Amino acid sequence: MKPLLAGRPLRRTTSSGRTRTGLAIDLGSARTRAWAPGHGLLVDVPTMTAATGKRPVRRGKIIDRAATAALVGELLKSQVIVERRRTVVATIPITSDEVHRGHLLAVLDVLGPETILTIDTVKAAALGADVDMTEPLLVVDIGAQLTEVALLAGGSLCGARCTKLGVRDPVSSTQIVQEIVESTVQLMGECGPQMVDALDRGVLLTGGGALRPEITYQLSTQLGATVQPAPAPQSAAVRGAALVLQAAHRHPGAS
Repeated sequence: MKPLLAGRPLRRTTSSGRTRTGLAIDLGSARTRAWAPGHGLLVDVPTMTAATGKRPVRRGKIIDRAATAALVGELLKSQVIVERRRTVVATIPITSDEVHRGHLLAVLDVLGPETILTIDTVKAAALGADVDMTEPLLVVDIGAQLTEVALLAGGSLCGARCTKLGVRDPVSSTQIVQEIVESTVQLMGECGPQMVDALDRGVLLTGGGALRPEITYQLSTQLGATVQPAPAPQSAAVRGAALVLQAAHRHPGAS
């Protein structure tokens, strides 16, 4: 069986070597991260409006569309020379409905893109961790206010669970782990054989919660499986979105 984690540097240009305009963005409840060709990770800041200190994203969902759009626009203006972003790739929670997706698209429209692509956060995190996605893979993404557990097979989402709980909530690591275990058991009932293969291979842990060793230890003990935090797990999702952006630039349809 192939190792869960490999190591591949993130390319910043197209296959022709020519930098293209575009943006990959992970708009989280606690932090917003953005990656651009030629710049790499250019934004990694609190998801908070400067004027009021308000957090316009809660539990992974946009609760104040105008404030979020203003935040995105101002953050990028402060970091790089303003240029039109032809393609924007954004992560989105697996539980997002059409209303939230509409809010996200409206917010990103402030960047003036020709194309907006979205990708499930868990899938983006797996891509950013550079794992082999041809085999069943269990991804646990622990964010500030949201924890997502997803089974991927052949790169497709087979099943997923989401808990409105994260490392910024006033709860113990034990409670977060218990919620993850319960989600895993539910997925086992739905996707039995593939879940067995995924657990045998090991669990990929991403998000800020992967930086807490007690969570890794407790989760491994409870599941009886290897739990492997992704490299720089807090930024795995935006790195994965950046890979999707690069693929879009290489594809003839993105020209």
